[in-house]
Amino acid sequence: MSFAGRRRGNKVKKGVQFTVMVVGASGTGRTTFVNTLCESEVLPHKVCDNPETAHIEEGIRIKPVNVELEEDGVRIALTIVDTPGFGDNIDNEFAFQEIVGYLERQYDDILSEESRIKRNPRFRDNRVHALLYFIPPTGHALREMDIELMRRLSPRVNVIPVIGKADSLTPSELRGFKKRIMEDIDHYDIPVYNFPYDVEEDDEETIQDNSELRAMMPFSIIGSEEEIEIDGQPVRARIYPWGIAEVDNPSHCDFSRLRGALLNTHLADLKALTHDVLYETYRTEKLSRTVHSDTQDSSILPEELASQSVRLKEEQLRREEEKLREIELRVQREINEKRQELLAKEESLRNLESRLAAQGSQAEFRE
Repeated sequence: MSFAGRRRGNKVKKGVQFTVMVVGASGTGRTTFVNTLCESEVLPHKVCDNPETAHIEEGIRIKPVNVELEEDGVRIALTIVDTPGFGDNIDNEFAFQEIVGYLERQYDDILSEESRIKRNPRFRDNRVHALLYFIPPTGHALREMDIELMRRLSPRVNVIPVIGKADSLTPSELRGFKKRIMEDIDHYDIPVYNFPYDVEEDDEETIQDNSELRAMMPFSIIGSEEEIEIDGQPVRARIYPWGIAEVDNPSHCDFSRLRGALLNTHLADLKALTHDVLYETYRTEKLSRTVHSDTQDSSILPEELASQSVRLKEEQLRREEEKLREIELRVQREINEKRQELLAKEESLRNLESRLAAQGSQAEFRE
């Protein structure tokens, strides 16, 4: 897929709606990054304080969260789509399907709305414009799961690979890790969003900016929800015995450049690519499948497209209801087991009290 030949680096001029999905296994710094990006606790940190349920695989849960931000005087209605549970199971095939399904359902909603004779003035476009994939800081190379995930999602969303918790690697380890990751992406021909530009159409500033961003990939990320004071100024950083890792210091990590690209310089381009390339490709595929699935009647009515979207939503709702029922049954079984244990203990206590009472009566009789 070629994204060349488009105008790059256009800044946002007015208030816009923008959606970012974050995907990564637990422990890759996904939650801290989002809270650092938004400068508030948008996502709660997962805490497992019950050792008896720590082994239970809950599965992936897709959770959109809305937040208002302001970047260079521009109001941004930002939607963060979190994916807790991804990569935590032994078999992650279901997680892949859930994420792809979510992305395609947003396209189906747009397709259905476009097919209506009368549009809904309150319709909200929930298409995902950028997906940040958090690669664990192993220092080695991409895992099979990383390759498969990015390969499957790239046709549906602008994938931007990042290295979470990059401060766990030394500078030389990080440089080598980045190099191996990009070599894998090239080798497996994964069409990630690589800040494309056209030397014939784009100005020198845009070409230089995109070249620098492309050279940084995958972006090394450090997140921190706490501030410390350095030279009298509040700084977001992480304190270690060996020193301080500053979130917004370009010599420490790529956070500030990535944030600026997402919420300022490349926001318009990411939205344009989503609509003009990714959505149009999906729309063509979907309409072609619909036409060829019915050789008797190749005409497609707006009502049919709308009903397709409704059926997809109903199917998703059914799956979510099944998940809730499974959770409810599991909780009910645990409650019943606890109740049986409690009844057994009560019975044992009554038996003990009876024996003690009998022993007391025999002692009194002997006296």
